[in-house]
Amino acid sequence: MSSQSNHVSVVFRGAALALTILFFGISDGRAQSAIKQSLAESGPFGQLAGRWSGSGTINLSNGKHEPIKCRASYDVLDEQNKLQLNIQCASESFKFELLGNATYTGGTITGSWSESTRNAAGSMSGKVEGAGFQVVAKGPTFTANLTLMTRGDKQSVTIKSQDAQAEVQGATIHLQRG
Repeated sequence: MSSQSNHVSVVFRGAALALTILFFGISDGRAQSAIKQSLAESGPFGQLAGRWSGSGTINLSNGKHEPIKCRASYDVLDEQNKLQLNIQCASESFKFELLGNATYTGGTITGSWSESTRNAAGSMSGKVEGAGFQVVAKGPTFTANLTLMTRGDKQSVTIKSQDAQAEVQGATIHLQRG
């Protein structure tokens, strides 16, 4: 192979790589732009509307991990920028009912929550991330990170307590619409 044909081959491969990067860079930008446009038009809560059910695992402070069954309902209001939620879960030894209201404004989620079986309440704040939300729920005796991801008719909810002494250390729940 001559030096000139080797040089042409290197240039060709470099150009092909540059075009590939440019193409994927543009399509990624377009995809991100489409996601932002979709959120602007429909609000981030639209994908949650309806009733969901499923199961998961709850991690208690005594080291026990119990299976848990859950039901959730989400009412989406005000051009899909406000959310009312009700999540009820029960395991062999534990039960909770979480009620909440959230508002999406300028990329931020804020709201309030209450848990009726323990008479607890507090605030929540967070942000939209891709197909889900990252929220911190705070109360006088409880602070937890909550991640909620929705893809089509499937949803996962992960709760992790920030308090090592909390009765519930965390939960992972998988829900399906319907």
